[in-house]
Amino acid sequence: MALSESLVWIDLVEPSGEEERRLSEMLGIDIPTKEEMEEIEISSRLYKQDGAAFMTAILPSHADGDDPEMRPVSFILAGPRLVTVRYHAPRAFQTFPLRAEKVPMGCETGESVLVALLEAIVDRLADILERAGRDIDHISRAVFRHRADKPTKSHDFQETLEDIGRKGDLTSNIRDSLVTLERLVGFLGQTTLQRKAGKDMRERVKTLSRDIRSLEDHASFLSQKITFLLDATLGMINIEQNAIIKIFSVAAVVFLPPTLVASIYGMNFKFMPELGWHLGYPIAIALMIGSAVLPYLYFKRRGWL
Repeated sequence: MALSESLVWIDLVEPSGEEERRLSEMLGIDIPTKEEMEEIEISSRLYKQDGAAFMTAILPSHADGDDPEMRPVSFILAGPRLVTVRYHAPRAFQTFPLRAEKVPMGCETGESVLVALLEAIVDRLADILERAGRDIDHISRAVFRHRADKPTKSHDFQETLEDIGRKGDLTSNIRDSLVTLERLVGFLGQTTLQRKAGKDMRERVKTLSRDIRSLEDHASFLSQKITFLLDATLGMINIEQNAIIKIFSVAAVVFLPPTLVASIYGMNFKFMPELGWHLGYPIAIALMIGSAVLPYLYFKRRGWL
């Protein structure tokens, strides 16, 4: 079975071994397996073989939440065609074909399809970072602008820490994806020069590289902000704990003098003249109350309460 000349993009989604073998025979290239795609060495992700350029990047799917599925996607430029091999469903692979049908994007060769597809992927990653940035701003307001008449509870801080952890994982995953894309685009730039692509194509690749670097800077900024929020939240927890300990400490100091008075008059000595006084009991009560009020007023005046 021969491939049509008008076919410029072949998208393999969870291909079987037989499908990989048949396509390899048609194109004269070795389609990478799932295990080969998961190799982390650059030489295993960016290389040329049999006249084709093989490029692999880590892309997220199901990224509307904070736990995206991160898996490799291989892009293969084999002559005039682009072959993509993937085992999950990044959003760009669903939206890009629909957009290409409605808007002329010049997808006449495998290179043009690849660049346009990478642009859609970068736009998707930018959307994810923008949403993460809004969520981080919301967490920041929750940490620093809680209502004074509504004390923050321990479980609120626990939820905040969990939210910060999820945003940290999401940002880290997107940064990893951007790093692999930056390497891929750099390799693609060299490939377009060797394939003598048009000036417009080379400019689009350069613009794509700049966009990725700007997103990496933004992801780094979000990571720093997440680290700051984590430290701030832990500081708030320490403040709350110190406030609780201070209350117990003040209570212990306030009730210590009355306890001392009660202990003295609770002794079983025979000769204690106060025990025979007619007003001995109310005097002892007044003494205990006074010994408790005086430390409280002193702490209040010094601003310790």
